[in-house]
Amino acid sequence: MQLQVARIGKPHGIRGEVTVQVLTDAPGDRFVPGTELTVEPASKGPLTVLSARWNKDILLLGFEEVADRNGAEELRGAKLFIDTETVDEDGDDEGWYEHELVGLQARVGDDVVGTVSGLRTLTVQDLLVVEGTGGEEILVPFVEAIVPEVNVDGGYVLLTPPEGLFELNTSEEKKPEEKKADPKEAGQ
Repeated sequence: MQLQVARIGKPHGIRGEVTVQVLTDAPGDRFVPGTELTVEPASKGPLTVLSARWNKDILLLGFEEVADRNGAEELRGAKLFIDTETVDEDGDDEGWYEHELVGLQARVGDDVVGTVSGLRTLTVQDLLVVEGTGGEEILVPFVEAIVPEVNVDGGYVLLTPPEGLFELNTSEEKKPEEKKADPKEAGQ
């Protein structure tokens, strides 16, 4: 499967370098010279990284196939992808990509409570987005204490949610109404 790691911006200088919007958490690993990237649209690639350097907060990439500013201008807006099978061969078992998690059953014990519909990556911790069996969206902190097992081959994630986690995300209309005292009964 292809994973987007960057989008090409404007040319930088006259030697064919381009600015890129980085869409990966590990640019130092993804843009190593010699790395071949798939390009969308396909007519613009594939591209082989020749150089990668930072200019302030902007990553600049040079490609073996692009020698001048005119060639770099033609790449503007193109999307860069890596093959996740190649990444998985590196032995990084520390995390999962969103496309690997979406569609997995969310289980609490043997009970299916929903289906993983997304992953929100945040600065403090990631959140699994689970669509509950009633169609409600449940946000589950993606930490080992609450998601102790991810079994992609088995098609499920095992959850051990703290009490009230699923109710926390339920909208006000879907919550059962609390029994209200009848004003007539209160006056007697």
